[in-house]
Amino acid sequence: MSLSSHLQELKKKHRVLSEKVEEAQRAPGIDDLHIADLKKQKLRLKEEITRISEEMA
Repeated sequence: MSLSSHLQELKKKHRVLSEKVEEAQRAPGIDDLHIADLKKQKLRLKEEITRISEEMA
């Protein structure tokens, strides 16, 4: 897998996690720990996206 295709896949996963976070925040009764975990996953993806983007520059 090339770096650019890997980067696109990470961005796609980041968008999906963003949607999951938004849905979880709107849903009543969703555990705050679950939302926090989703946000941590999203942050890790964002950091990886930034790292790869910098390598490609």
